[in-house]
Amino acid sequence: MTSVLYDAPGPRAKRRNVVFSVVFLGLLALLLGWVWQTMDDKGQLQWALWQPFTTSEAWTTYLLPGLGNTLKAAALAMIIALPLGAVFGIARLSDHRWVRVPAGVVVEFFRAIPVLLLMLFANQFYVSFEGISSDDRPLYAVVTGLVLYNASVLAEVVRAGILALPRGQTEAAYAIGLRKGQTMTGILLPQAVTVMLPAIVSQLVVIVKDTALGGVIIGFPELLNSRSTLAANYADVIASFIVVAIVYIVLNFVLTSFASWLEGRLRRSKRSTGVVLAAEELEEVNPAQVGGTFGTGAGGTI
Repeated sequence: MTSVLYDAPGPRAKRRNVVFSVVFLGLLALLLGWVWQTMDDKGQLQWALWQPFTTSEAWTTYLLPGLGNTLKAAALAMIIALPLGAVFGIARLSDHRWVRVPAGVVVEFFRAIPVLLLMLFANQFYVSFEGISSDDRPLYAVVTGLVLYNASVLAEVVRAGILALPRGQTEAAYAIGLRKGQTMTGILLPQAVTVMLPAIVSQLVVIVKDTALGGVIIGFPELLNSRSTLAANYADVIASFIVVAIVYIVLNFVLTSFASWLEGRLRRSKRSTGVVLAAEELEEVNPAQVGGTFGTGAGGTI
């Protein structure tokens, strides 16, 4: 079976692909064996180093509180950054220069600054607020830095997703009398969500991982920072790094799996049969269409 973008491999190509696969798996097995042997030679596979992670104390005292702070900071940043990024992304597509230019300046400015510097600046900014305690300040700083940076990136994702749609969608909406705001919210954004979803999920994964920057630089007690305290008490640095890495992998796998399920559901719903609108619903969407005719204005006919 062939297509425009892909030619089905022939017998020789199939044999070559099998050989490449076998060689790759063999090299991967050798690499894993070398890592295992090296860790064994260094004494990193001793049960005494891994035994703390089988008890509840290591999890309830160190890892789970750190994971909770990571999820709290990431969730707050996602909840704020997603709508803020959508607003700035749509603003960059505005026909009004006084809206488009300031939005572009804000997006390019915060997208160019490393998120670590944004956390540092935010932390120093919140020092002057007496209502924010020293215990809460790291959380505020981490969330602020994540929101400023990721909202700017998501704004570009939204803008690119809308621009990726066929221009005929906009022209058809204007042809039936929809205003630009109605076209954006009712036609373009619902279709662009499916296009943007993989990039959005990728950025959400970045948000989860970037919470660790707050633990390194401003002492935010997230998962990686809690790991360092655990390693200091149990003297198992390598084991704690591996366990925390597995936690991050599982966390991001759950996030991407949910996004894949959501994307598939959205695609299936868009392939379903369209709904026939009643006359009252049609008039609410487009007052210019009355009785099956299109007018030059509200209630007009041609």
